[in-house]
Parts: sequence; structure tokens; C-alpha cells
Amino acid sequence: MTSFLRTLCVIFLLCCGACSGVRVLNTDKADGFQIGQYKTFEFYAIEADGDTVSPTFHKNVDLLKTAVRRQLEARGLKATTERPDLLVNIGVMVENKIQTRSTSIQEAPRYMGQRKYSWKSEEVEVGRYREGTATVHLVEAASNKLVWKGAVAGVVPDNPEKVGPMIEEGITALFAKL
Repeated sequence: MTSFLRTLCVIFLLCCGACSGVRVLNTDKADGFQIGQYKTFEFYAIEADGDTVSPTFHKNVDLLKTAVRRQLEARGLKATTERPDLLVNIGVMVENKIQTRSTSIQEAPRYMGQRKYSWKSEEVEVGRYREGTATVHLVEAASNKLVWKGAVAGVVPDNPEKVGPMIEEGITALFAKL
């Protein structure tokens, strides 16, 4: 198999892997933290506006809240607006990314005749995508102390119907580390 075909296979596998799921970036908890110590929770208000906020931002934040709510309720907590034990802060970041590959002299076409050209290795764009990162912070309301945090990331699907299942998958994977 030529170097070029190997590179294409690697790119294909990376793309398939990136599209098929999400990855938990990190989690951290305060000493002695146990989710069972808490009975209720509420979300911090998410304030975002301006021309950099996408038209689907608020809908996607609602999907995140629903997924987090489902995970916390599965662990015995109840949502409340009156003196919650935990406050939940959600952060969202979406970056436009460019996927590249490096060229090499091995990929240069065979050339016969005058050698009046130069070859240099360079990065060639092979695709564009958006990567989304969501962070979840659990804050003890009574002491206003961060007791648990985690972050999850994945490639944001172009199809809006696939965003909800991706968010659910990501939050489920994140809370599995709780």
C-alpha cells in the first residue's frame, strides 16, 4: 500500500472515530465529595447573547440541561428552585477546526525531464468540522464551593437531529465518571 493510501485510511478511521462518539476530557472532585450527600439541585442561569451566539445555541443548552437533569435525577437528586443543595453550571464552547495531513516527497509524482521545480512538505486541508466542548460544574450552594467538575468534547454533527443524541451520549459518559 502506498504512503498516500495509508494516509487516506488513517484519515478515514480518525473521521469515523470522531463522528461515532465523544470523549471525556477530564473530571475532578473535592475531597470527600459524594453525590449521595445532596438531595436537590438547580441550574445557574446561562447568559449568552450577541452576534457570536448561533441560532441553535439556546436549544442546545436546553438539551444539555435535560441530559444533566436526567443524570442527576437518576442519582436520586430532585430539581428545585428553592434553596437547592447543588448549583449546576454549564459551559459551552464550539470551535471551527481544520483537518490537515502532511505531504511528503514520497507522494510526489514521478517526473522525467527537466528538474526545474521544487518540492516541500506542507500541510494540506482535507476537511473542516466543528468541535464542541461542554463543561459541568457542581457547586455546593451552602458554601459556594466547587465540589465536582468535568468536561466532554466531540465533533458537532452537521445534521441538527443528531445533536441531541450526541449531547446525551456525552453527558452520560461524563456522569459515568461521577
